[in-house]
Amino acid sequence: MTPAPEAERDATTALRQLELHVRDVDQLFNSIDPAPFRERDLDPNAEEFIVGWAREEGPGPLSLKICLDRALEADEERVVPGAVQEYFKHRGVVTRQRLRQTLQVGRTSLIIGVLFLAASIFLGDLLETALRSTRFGGFVRESLLIGGWVAMWKPLEVFLYDWWPIRDEARLFERLGTMRVNIEREPAAESEAPQAATLQTTTA
Repeated sequence: MTPAPEAERDATTALRQLELHVRDVDQLFNSIDPAPFRERDLDPNAEEFIVGWAREEGPGPLSLKICLDRALEADEERVVPGAVQEYFKHRGVVTRQRLRQTLQVGRTSLIIGVLFLAASIFLGDLLETALRSTRFGGFVRESLLIGGWVAMWKPLEVFLYDWWPIRDEARLFERLGTMRVNIEREPAAESEAPQAATLQTTTA
């Protein structure tokens, strides 16, 4: 049975929500980051947890519900959702910059590779003609030709394999930067929801 187009659209537009249970909001942020609270980096464990969940969920709008064991101050409750969104927006910008740098390296490598390949072919033909009376002419020409194609490996690697995982990562961070973030007070003693997740971090 083939799913109806409406069902496929619903599957891609349905809201995906992650319930993240933490003891304290400080668990979400890097405790050694000296930046102001709104500009602080997320804790690496929290980031890995959220990004892994979003990657598994696939396309569609995302929502994060942070369940805390203690109530936040009014200013904290206003700042935390924006801080989470701003962090992922910044990661998206940085990843886009990395993508542009990768493509720039690919373009530069392509120019160098094409010029080197052309020079290898030209020089190989000259040497083959000059060494026609010996058995080494063909060997030298083929060696230069192989070297020219080896020089093309880097641009081929960039344009065939390297750029699109970085693009997908940037898109994921951009989606996380626009997700809705809600905060809810929930004592640790209460039973967890069936699809809720608990973030646990350890410090030395």
